Amino acid sequence: MKNKASATYSRSLVSLGARFVASRTGKRLKQVNAAISDQKKIYSKLIKSYSNTSVWSSLGIHENLSYDKFRKSIPLNRYEDLASYVERMKAGESSLLWPGKCSYYAVSSGTTAGRTKYIPITQAMLAHFKKSGLQSLLYYASRSHKAAVFKGSHLFLGGSTGLTPHTYNSGFTAYAGDLSGITARHLPRWIEKYIFEPGKTIAAMDNWPAKIEAIAERTQDSDISLIAGIPSWILILAESLRKKTGVSNLQQLWPHFECLMHGGVPITPYVNELKKVLGPSVNFHEVYPASEGFIAAQDTHNSDQGMRLMTDCGLFFEFLPMQDYRDTDLGGLGKYAVPVTEVKAGIDYALILSTPAGLVRYVIGDVIRFVSISPLRLVYRGRTALQLSAFGEHVIEKEVTDSLVETCNEFEVNIGNFHVAPLFSDPSQDRNRGCHEWWIELVSGNITDIKKFSIRLDSHLQIKNEDYEAKRVSGGLADPIVHILKPGTFETWLKAKGKWGGQNKMPRCRSDREVADTLSFANSVE
Repeated sequence: MKNKASATYSRSLVSLGARFVASRTGKRLKQVNAAISDQKKIYSKLIKSYSNTSVWSSLGIHENLSYDKFRKSIPLNRYEDLASYVERMKAGESSLLWPGKCSYYAVSSGTTAGRTKYIPITQAMLAHFKKSGLQSLLYYASRSHKAAVFKGSHLFLGGSTGLTPHTYNSGFTAYAGDLSGITARHLPRWIEKYIFEPGKTIAAMDNWPAKIEAIAERTQDSDISLIAGIPSWILILAESLRKKTGVSNLQQLWPHFECLMHGGVPITPYVNELKKVLGPSVNFHEVYPASEGFIAAQDTHNSDQGMRLMTDCGLFFEFLPMQDYRDTDLGGLGKYAVPVTEVKAGIDYALILSTPAGLVRYVIGDVIRFVSISPLRLVYRGRTALQLSAFGEHVIEKEVTDSLVETCNEFEVNIGNFHVAPLFSDPSQDRNRGCHEWWIELVSGNITDIKKFSIRLDSHLQIKNEDYEAKRVSGGLADPIVHILKPGTFETWLKAKGKWGGQNKMPRCRSDREVADTLSFANSVE
């Protein structure tokens, strides 16, 4: 009882301090033109560090390099452009992309570079994540005009915090794993002691069903005020807690629960179900994190107004208009990228980051659009390449296409066109988990065993994508559903949309059902 009272008192002190800092944050957010001076300072600081590295200094970066010359002379980079340097950094080589050695690497899904990317997490990068992570919470406290969210514990439903050591002949050991695992090792003591849940042991678990059960067991008697995570997994956790405790929603279990922090996947398909299982007065707080950096967070009650770009946390931002984007000539497009002073609302941009981990003019593959310039607020528009990621599986178009082609080859059939989209959970339809739904049009051959076909298709996709594999193995995603369509279905769809001929193509995958629902209602499924 004494320890519980002490923890409550300590949380009250944390809340009191947070209220003061949130008030200062609110005042700063009203300074809509501060972003310009923020970015000038960050650019100068980063350039100075880059000038002390072998790679960037060899490309002409020095501490007095003007932004105009930087924009014209330094190429845009993808992961594959820097991968060889990252591998050398992992082996212990010093001052390649960032001064000194780097011991931590966030594992992220690869694109054209392969299955896995290793994103350097330097000490300066850790400082960025600490500042931006706290700032994202202060944005919420500021817009809600209270700091009560800091009085309770914060449950982070993230990936495993366990890290894999990689020891090289040089004797250097690099640690790789989920970003949450790296940041969990470097939490401020007061957060680790009074705020962070589900605790280090459970957070390190990588068996998701067991992890969900362990979290439900540990937190059912806790005082949770905030949950952060992917909506599909939050729904699964909520269902586990409801079955265990008999409550109809989590606010009945945790009276001080007030905030759901979400990001990474569109939340719209989940909103109604989340409100039902979380509670009627839970607030939604959108954030925009990535392994390469924390980019933006919601600063108003209206999520339609977008997220505030975090211009003072250590990242330097540039934006390449998508009308100028060409994946085959990315390195030569740097001159078309613009800083925050030149962006316009209503235009789709490829997001470019320069970070305190040595990623310079790094194209992370996201497309954003500014909905406001003063202040700078944006919305996430998707990927530079088509992607399927409604459940956090990060499946790209190439992986989808290759998996289907290989399966069709096995069954000796040829595809004419196809589309794949998420099918979200719907308890009213006895569908408790989401899955992928495929529409496939054949030009030759016949599939007599759809179930066998879907199993092989699922298997191929698991081999190509680790995130998808993890969600299938853990039960986060149900078996895919496959429909074989009558010939001419997609032609009819394209003609109806005025997109037949020319350069128009059938969207092969989307993370929403904008295309899928029009196919579902067509009388073309055999």
